[in-house]
Amino acid sequence: MKNVSAIITTVAGEEKYLPQALASIKGLVGEIVIVDMSGESKISAVAKKYGARVFKHDLVNYVEPVRNFGISKAEEGNWLLILDPDEEVPHSLSERLKEIVNNNEADYVRIPRKNVVFGKWVTRARWWPDYNIRFFKNGKVFWNEIIHGVPTTEGRGIDLGDKEEFAIVHHHYESIEQYISRMNRYTSVQADLKAKDYKFEWKDLISKPTAEFVSRYFAGEGYKDGLHGLSLSLLQGFSELVVYLKIWQKEQFEEKKISVHEVIGAINESQSEVNYWQADALVKNEGGVINKFKRKFKLR
Repeated sequence: MKNVSAIITTVAGEEKYLPQALASIKGLVGEIVIVDMSGESKISAVAKKYGARVFKHDLVNYVEPVRNFGISKAEEGNWLLILDPDEEVPHSLSERLKEIVNNNEADYVRIPRKNVVFGKWVTRARWWPDYNIRFFKNGKVFWNEIIHGVPTTEGRGIDLGDKEEFAIVHHHYESIEQYISRMNRYTSVQADLKAKDYKFEWKDLISKPTAEFVSRYFAGEGYKDGLHGLSLSLLQGFSELVVYLKIWQKEQFEEKKISVHEVIGAINESQSEVNYWQADALVKNEGGVINKFKRKFKLR
């Protein structure tokens, strides 16, 4: 569609994903704008095969300000699609977006993302439906220059159903090394932002990672995604730990004497939250067993 432009931002190494992303939007967009932060020619070579216009940008640690730059370079589209190079748009979603344009159903659209992590579609632990505003009328959405920030919107928005057919497919972390590399970059930015109005408190090294793990594994039912759910919940908890350690680092590793009794007390405080959500998970699982028993023997 000539009145739809795609904005894609890239860094070094993402040329291997780009062909799949570009092929998936054929027939949906009339213009492709790529903002490249790699400083290499590989991505430009791939982009030109698909008729994309490429703009260079200095490398930054997070994508939000670069998206705004890409939006400013779109010339043809009344509608804009924001896509990452490791994402693709399935045919069913493409057709739905065309309907929205043709029927003028909204000014912006929140689209679910199917996150494939370590080779598996992760449906729990707060990884689904992972709604993102990725399709909108030009001039109706702009990103705040805050990592993982919610964009500023104008007008009327709609959510697509949390169905696989309407989801952007996101080929997310492929390895532990990749996760840790990105985590190191993201946590540095998060620590810088948080340190502006936060004074380091050692107890947060226990409470914050624990709360993150609990929110994903128990409250977010990550246990239903098996080992993937457990691993990702632990990694996200570890990421929280690194953020607060980096804040401590920014304060020049200020010394503080902490007794073992204080640490045990902090652990016990967090343990009460863990106990609550453990019980919640057990009740849900046991309830499932009871319901199966009732169905088997046709009990009410």
